[in-house]
Amino acid sequence: MLNDMENGRRNNNKNEDSRMRGFRPSLRGMMLVVAVIWIGVAALYGLLKPISNGCIMTYMYPTYIPISTTEGVSSAKYGLYLYHEGWKKIDFTEHLKKLNGIPVLFIPGNGGSYKQVRSLAAECDRAYQGGPLERTFYREAYLAYKEGGNAEIADIQLPNQYANRLDWFAVDLEGEHSAMDGRILEEHTEYVVYAIHRILDQYKESHDARESDGAATTGSLPKSVILIGHSMGGFVARAATIHPRLRRSAVETILTLSSTHQSPPLALQPSLGDYYKSINQEWRKGYEVQTTRTGHYVSGPKLSNVVVVSVSGGFNDYQVRSKLESLDGIVPPTHGFMISSTSMKNVWLSMEHQTILWCNQLVVQASHTLLSLVDSRTGQPFPDTQKRLAIFTKMLHSGIPQSFNWKMQPQSPWSAQVLAKDVKDTAVSEVHTLSDCPSSFHWNDDILERDLYIQTTTVTILAMDGRRRWLDIQKLGLNGKSHFIFVTNLAPCSGVRIHLWPQKGKSSSDLPAGKRVLEVTSKMVQIPAGPAPRQVEPGSQTEQAPPSALLHLGPEEMHGFRFLSISVAPRPTISGRPPPATSMAVGQFFNPDEGEIDFTHVSMLLSIHSHKDIFLKEDHPLAFNMSFAISLGLLPVTFSLKTAGCGIKDSGLLDEAGDNGNNKLCKLRCFPPVALAWDPTSGLHVFPNLYSETLVVDSSPALWTSTGSEKTTVFLLLDPHCAYKASIAVSVTSAASRFWLLYFSQIAGFCVAVVFFALMRQAHARPIPSILKAVESNLRMPFQFLPFVAVPILLSLLFSFLVSQPFPPFSSFTIVSIICYLLANGIVILLILVSQLVFYVAAYLHVFIKTRWQLWEGNFGFLFLHWFMNLSSRFFSLKVVRILRANPLFVPISAAIVLSMFVHPALGLFILLLSHALCCHSSLCNSLTASLRSHARKKESDYKTEDNYLSQQLKPKPGSPSKENSSSYIQTQEDIFHLRHGLLVLHILATLMFVPSLVSWLQRIGMHQSFPRFLDSFLCICLILHGIFSSESLLNSEVPLPRIMGKEVRLNLIYLTAGIYSYLSGMELAPYKVLYAMGAIGIISFALSILQAWTGATRFGRRRHWHRH
Repeated sequence: MLNDMENGRRNNNKNEDSRMRGFRPSLRGMMLVVAVIWIGVAALYGLLKPISNGCIMTYMYPTYIPISTTEGVSSAKYGLYLYHEGWKKIDFTEHLKKLNGIPVLFIPGNGGSYKQVRSLAAECDRAYQGGPLERTFYREAYLAYKEGGNAEIADIQLPNQYANRLDWFAVDLEGEHSAMDGRILEEHTEYVVYAIHRILDQYKESHDARESDGAATTGSLPKSVILIGHSMGGFVARAATIHPRLRRSAVETILTLSSTHQSPPLALQPSLGDYYKSINQEWRKGYEVQTTRTGHYVSGPKLSNVVVVSVSGGFNDYQVRSKLESLDGIVPPTHGFMISSTSMKNVWLSMEHQTILWCNQLVVQASHTLLSLVDSRTGQPFPDTQKRLAIFTKMLHSGIPQSFNWKMQPQSPWSAQVLAKDVKDTAVSEVHTLSDCPSSFHWNDDILERDLYIQTTTVTILAMDGRRRWLDIQKLGLNGKSHFIFVTNLAPCSGVRIHLWPQKGKSSSDLPAGKRVLEVTSKMVQIPAGPAPRQVEPGSQTEQAPPSALLHLGPEEMHGFRFLSISVAPRPTISGRPPPATSMAVGQFFNPDEGEIDFTHVSMLLSIHSHKDIFLKEDHPLAFNMSFAISLGLLPVTFSLKTAGCGIKDSGLLDEAGDNGNNKLCKLRCFPPVALAWDPTSGLHVFPNLYSETLVVDSSPALWTSTGSEKTTVFLLLDPHCAYKASIAVSVTSAASRFWLLYFSQIAGFCVAVVFFALMRQAHARPIPSILKAVESNLRMPFQFLPFVAVPILLSLLFSFLVSQPFPPFSSFTIVSIICYLLANGIVILLILVSQLVFYVAAYLHVFIKTRWQLWEGNFGFLFLHWFMNLSSRFFSLKVVRILRANPLFVPISAAIVLSMFVHPALGLFILLLSHALCCHSSLCNSLTASLRSHARKKESDYKTEDNYLSQQLKPKPGSPSKENSSSYIQTQEDIFHLRHGLLVLHILATLMFVPSLVSWLQRIGMHQSFPRFLDSFLCICLILHGIFSSESLLNSEVPLPRIMGKEVRLNLIYLTAGIYSYLSGMELAPYKVLYAMGAIGIISFALSILQAWTGATRFGRRRHWHRH
């Protein structure tokens, strides 16, 4: 008898453990949760770590002049201002009368202010008064053939004096968050269109006012406005350009700063993503020839006269990635380009999202670029599109090529044209190229004191000594050392000149008539120099100056020439001493194969745990070409250089000084290292004074749209006189932050796919597992996990093949997709655990209070509560209340739909979440209460204890249903909890996607409000229908469903299809599309519920009961 009682207790405990097993995470799930938390903390640390961007602050004396608004404007809440620079007080009316410059309209971004125009406007005013930048003679960038360039455009000369000033206007958009809501973005676009018209009208009013006052009126009225947009303001500028109400040719030039063009930075709201898609589609059509349906010509491209330039902030811009700022597929190369601030001439810096508005280096360069667009003959911007694009290219791009190849050194196509035209015999003919130094820098041969003949492959210049150095190309170029590289901080033409000679001579006039000299000085490209070393006293020794120019000559360029000469300008001495070593130049003939360093996938991954050391002895190559197999945009590396020696041997100085002294002595001899990194997405990144730096590029590798090689090439310049110890290690915090920034949209879409796959498992398995167990079962290797990962990837590749889209790199694309999918599983498990914990704590508290309530029912202190409950019972006996209680879903459905349609969709989803939460709480409380009663009743029957308090309190009352005593009732309540909990998790993710839009809506309370977009409201109503009807209608209905390949379409197949679609949406970086899948399921579930009511099918007719034994 005792054994039977003991076995009964064990069986009861076993059943309790089996019921609780679905609520406990497995080891696999906990490992994913720990990984998500660890990566999240590391990423947060990397993002919050202070950044030194090197920007100089811009100062100004701003005055904002309001422009009157025409009556009847729908967006009267916004404003328009004219900026004036100066500390003196001015009369606004008189100032507006004198308006005769070039109109420029600044459009702030998400949460931005119209006052952010002050830095650009102030520097533009200084640039106009101070004149153009000092001319330099470095190699310049030109338009390529595919960009519509030609020799005439390449020869365009920048002005010596600016023809007209720029008048800066700015729109006040009340600091609204346009990046979060599509409706706000549309309203901003409409107001910008009005502002453009108002600005052009203001110029006419000012012109008429001057005429009426008898004042002189010169120049023509402007017909277009230059648009400058920051962040979302750049997209608003493009949207306004194609607005149907915009006047023809009212916008011809657009400059955007850190603006997203490909998709929204938070692509979560359907209407926002749909608006982006429609605008980009219109822009693609705008550059096509307009034809009829039959193919007859109608007109030229609508946007043929519009030039767009996008400037990105680089890797330090955490809010917007360069991939989103690209104009590829939207604007053809003949009408625009994207450039990173890291590769912009005279800037060379990466900066944060807001810093790009006040960084003085960038603001100054942008101001001079805009002023250079003005035609000196008309006082208005050049009407020719290619001229404007050529000026942007010449002013913003540096001469450094966007990629580097030892075997094929890129050069300007126009210099190649000149060479082909003017050279009859390269070895003997005189060549006149566009890169010759001007005659004003002509040096007489008498200036050069005496010639030096270099016998080694490396030549070093430590001062401006006025000498010419000769290098024998044939002799020094032996043993494969056919390339020559030269770095210096001397300015080309004024400080150093380089020539190629067919034979040695004192001057070009000494050579025979058929043999002339080729000057290659202006082939030098400018690189950013770090801060100059400080000199303690005049004439004293200082550290070597950082290089500011680079020249590379390949064997093809030196073919036919025997000698290379380097001429240095003279410099007077200081106090009778030689000039200080602040001028430097190092040249070298080298073999490119000796400078190749490859870092494989394995070596980069191993450097996460232990850094990799590389030792470079003295007399090493001056240039190293380092290739990283994994993009530095995904795995940034910390690159450290330590000087190990610098040719000072047997002097005893190094032993006495130690490591610190060694570094100081070697810095006096060797120039600071420089690294140049190239990336296909964001272009050039320069790291001057490289001793310890995290090398990172703003790339977006391993995406569905990625094409070509994803390797990062780093060009390293090291002084060959010094020996170095280089250390490379992957920066974990930087890698974690980069991963979250790059793949946040992908992970968001994958999270919804994970929940859909779990709901599929719930719809298929019997008994119904918990949502946690369903997620974990899909992670089992290999049969459960691999199909959910492999099928969407294969489908994406198939789709790329069908639309003739280039395939992404398969290995990196697959690995990153799997990692994102695992992280999405970890996020969903963490969300499930948190919600589960809340439900269990609330349920246990509820059951505890309920049992105590039964104990305190006869207490005098609760008489008032009894009276209140009796009063409540009378209220519930009313007919209206009884009807509502008979239809408990009517109130939440009605409230949610009304809020979604007329207020905000997120509010309707909050009602749905509340309904899910109440249902989960009720079913869990019923399950726990029944389980406790069953357990108490079992103990009573086993031990026959009459005085057991718990048995008395939990003893069922007369008339209570007998099914509460069975495990079937407990199982039913658990099934309801599992089903509604799964839907709750799914709809929590859907609600989170509308939260940013809700934040922007809350900001506008009390202002002019408009109804939500129909697309958002419709999808939210479908989600509400999904949450109300999908839990039972498809699972238990008797309505015949369609068949595919002889098999009936069930809920699990529908969830599987939705999960794959969500997976593909995540890879497309369009997570808002997952709401389409949720809406489709909502429509299907609602339609089947209507069919059930129409056909009279029994809703629970196909319900199968099961028991645990």
